Amino acid sequence: MKLLSSILIILLLVGSYTKAQDNTERVAQPEFNHAAIVTAHPLASQVGVDILKKGGNAIDAAIAVQFALAVVYPNAGNIGGGGFMIYRDKNGFVTSLDFREKAPASAHRDMYLDEKGDPITDLSLYGQLAAGVPGSVAGMDKAHKKYGSMPWKELINPAIDFAENGFPITARQAKEFNNYQKRFKKFNLNGAAIIRNEDWKPGNLFVQKQLARTLRQIASQGRDGFYKGAVADFIVAEMKRGNGIITHADLTNYEAVWREPIIGTYKDYKIISMPPPSSGGIALLALLQSVEQYPLHAWGFQSDSTVRAMVEAERHIYADRASYLGDPDFYKVPVKHLTDKKFNQDRMAKVNLAKATPSTEVKASSFPGYEPEETTHFSIVDAEGNAVSLTTTINGSYGSYVWVDGAGFLLNNEMDDFSVKPGTPNLYGLLGGKANAIVPQKRMLSAMTPTIVEQGGHLKMVIGTPGGSTIITSVFQGILNVLEFGMSAQESVSKPRFHHQWKPDRIDVEEKAIADSVRKSLESDGYILHPRNAIGRMKNIVVLPNGKLQTGADPRGDDFAEGY
Repeated sequence: MKLLSSILIILLLVGSYTKAQDNTERVAQPEFNHAAIVTAHPLASQVGVDILKKGGNAIDAAIAVQFALAVVYPNAGNIGGGGFMIYRDKNGFVTSLDFREKAPASAHRDMYLDEKGDPITDLSLYGQLAAGVPGSVAGMDKAHKKYGSMPWKELINPAIDFAENGFPITARQAKEFNNYQKRFKKFNLNGAAIIRNEDWKPGNLFVQKQLARTLRQIASQGRDGFYKGAVADFIVAEMKRGNGIITHADLTNYEAVWREPIIGTYKDYKIISMPPPSSGGIALLALLQSVEQYPLHAWGFQSDSTVRAMVEAERHIYADRASYLGDPDFYKVPVKHLTDKKFNQDRMAKVNLAKATPSTEVKASSFPGYEPEETTHFSIVDAEGNAVSLTTTINGSYGSYVWVDGAGFLLNNEMDDFSVKPGTPNLYGLLGGKANAIVPQKRMLSAMTPTIVEQGGHLKMVIGTPGGSTIITSVFQGILNVLEFGMSAQESVSKPRFHHQWKPDRIDVEEKAIADSVRKSLESDGYILHPRNAIGRMKNIVVLPNGKLQTGADPRGDDFAEGY
């Protein structure tokens, strides 16, 4: 495999670590005539392009990238987590794949509460009990069986090579590996590939022999190489070493699910995004509907009026998210109500943009018959016009910090994405209730928002991002940056961002987001601005009128665009 260009990029990244929040500008990424990929790591991007050049399609490339990221981007790339995929074929057919993790069969509503009924925060965040049943391998297997065109083994071989022989870590990765050593050692008494007595340095080779062996099992046996046999034994043994509850039966019974996407319109664009158990598609469409009748283009990017309209829409829609979104196999989600354009626009018409609406005064909507950050994303367009938008996660950066001994991969801490107790915020400060309560074999709610945009029946954009609770609002801004403010793919992902999620009642802002004069105006009318570090790491591909593929790789990470 020709990886020279990517290795050179990594060597450049080795010495170029800067504060992510200050690194919001990047030279324009290349445009490609035939196919394009944007991922969180140069090696993963190159793997995907190599597959496409060999004649593979977008699904083949997505599978290869997913497994490659599990090796070269361990803080979010994974085989021990899950995710969502939006797929659009060259003829315009669309579908979505749900490979979100599930609660184990012995999980129960109060499993993270003490005897007084108060949450024990660390239990849902760290260690074996924090892990849900992984879905990534089952998801890739299901996608391959339906749409794959290349041999399964060939798609996993690049990841095996990286794990067996190692790859040079970037400056950003060296910093992270060192910062988390104490926590890795706490939860991995038998050791792990990432643990070492001396500091990691940029350019060091990261070798993962156990993971290479696991990937070989998956390559030769498909999903059974993970959910049964030796790898499954290692997972269950890891559960027994701590307080975990995943069993062989949980692994065997796991299934990924094809679902109908959330589809709606914003002006003359069609928006295709992820349905529940992701809240992303519903919330994104509702946000776009809420601001559609405002003259955002005339107002301008991050102008006073634009920010107010977007923030008030976010405030109301995140309130609904907290009450109504959950796994549709366990809870009847009012999709039609939440994505009704007239409803969302009528609600916004009542909002006073001259003054902040306190979140305490904003309640979830009332509908007849109803009772009230680490992830990674990649975008792919192949030479035939098939497109994949895929977001995958182990929840927090490096998940539960548990490396499965003998199998060499990280487990997720996705159980924290359930509502551990109504009114208690999760890792990202998000609230939830009955709709997202813990139930055996239920999928926890997510904010992941892989999205595809069409215009006039043709592919226009493939976009997504990590970022926990900020995912939805980041994709919202990324889409508006292109459709309303005329930005390129690279500008759309580089521009500074802001975020509001109902509670806490504040606007989170990156350092360079929202001009000082606008900030003063907002604060004078009751808005609370809260500085924070980088929001998301967006990947965007925009199809230009001439058919070329314009790419945007977020400068907040080691993201990289490749194609031909």
